[in-house]
Amino acid sequence: MLKTLSAAFLFILSVFPAFSQIIEKVEPTYISTIQFRGATDLSQLPIINLGNNLQLSFDALNGEEEDFYYTITHYNFDWTPSDLSKSEYLDGFDDVRIQDYQNSLNTLQIYSHYELSIPNRDTRAIKKSGNYLLSIYNSDGDLIFTRRFLVIENIASVGVEIKRARDLRVIEEKQVVQFTVNSPNLLLINPKQTVKTLVLQNSNLKTAITDLVPQYTMGNELIYRYDKEASFGGGNEFLAFDNKDERSASNGVRSIQVTDVYENYLYTNISRYNRPYTYNPDINGNFVVRNIDAQNQNIEAEYVRMHFNLQYFEDLGDKEIHLYGNFNNWTIDGSTYMKYDPKSDTYRTTRLFKQGFYNYKYVVVNRDGTIDPGAVSGDFWQTENNYTVIVYFRDLGARYDRIIGVGYANSTNISNN
Repeated sequence: MLKTLSAAFLFILSVFPAFSQIIEKVEPTYISTIQFRGATDLSQLPIINLGNNLQLSFDALNGEEEDFYYTITHYNFDWTPSDLSKSEYLDGFDDVRIQDYQNSLNTLQIYSHYELSIPNRDTRAIKKSGNYLLSIYNSDGDLIFTRRFLVIENIASVGVEIKRARDLRVIEEKQVVQFTVNSPNLLLINPKQTVKTLVLQNSNLKTAITDLVPQYTMGNELIYRYDKEASFGGGNEFLAFDNKDERSASNGVRSIQVTDVYENYLYTNISRYNRPYTYNPDINGNFVVRNIDAQNQNIEAEYVRMHFNLQYFEDLGDKEIHLYGNFNNWTIDGSTYMKYDPKSDTYRTTRLFKQGFYNYKYVVVNRDGTIDPGAVSGDFWQTENNYTVIVYFRDLGARYDRIIGVGYANSTNISNN
């Protein structure tokens, strides 16, 4: 079943390339714990100002101390390659070897930890705003994985508010993003053609809303007051586990074994779509690597085989249940597939995680590859979520899409009007 669904999903992507999937290269199984950050403490989609730093780190679990190289490519709003040459958006060079790496220390699972900081001696600066793709290659020139990041120039202010849905049929489930764009120093001529917006929930590009145009204009201010078109399912607070001490049961961990690596068995989770909403603080799908006994988390944290277990009694038909979160860049693949176990009447999977605090949830994946994020955990208007609105501008005759502003809001400040 998994093989059949995966093949169908790949066919659909090749025929109908989606905004969030057109240039994704998922990392192979021996690459793990990819952390990509800009100005945030947590690893998530980096949205940085021109001149700010980027930090990428990842582990290679094959023990080969491979050489890896990186390139940086500029893209348009829709993730088609832009017309800019490399010298127009980069000061310096890319296609350079990542030189900073260390081997793991006193761990059952051996690995090499790689780190890349931009700007650096070779890649001195990024000169243009817009969409970017960081690509990692091995010494044979094979593409290993990609990650996206966004560079902004703050010349427009973006005010964001979170509202409850006006449609009474979904008022208990949906959260609506309304926003304004104000650009006193940049004349936004013909904004329905020159201005584009990207609306994100919890920094997840795969669920982004990309087709909103301004409804009203008041002077230099563009106003977006959509309801259905700018709504997200509220979801539920993420589930979590914390195995910072791999030898003792802690948050979410029921029992421990040691085989070739440490094995952590989590408590059985239950479906929550038909239960009342309960607030539980989370980090909105993100993760933090940590080991309480380590002086250097990067190379002393263990890799632990986590055992997930879910009770879900609804008829799935030809659908699947998958594990979901930013631990693998919101990717659905074989490592996240929950297989039904008739003996326990539950869905189970195991996966290696570097020690730390992780958020996760369970989602239902349809046969066409689309995700139903609320089928297992439910959708509630009260759920705490982070929202980001990014504003792009391409003047008439311009050669690339600039990012001129970004705004943030959290649904804890949701209102009814």
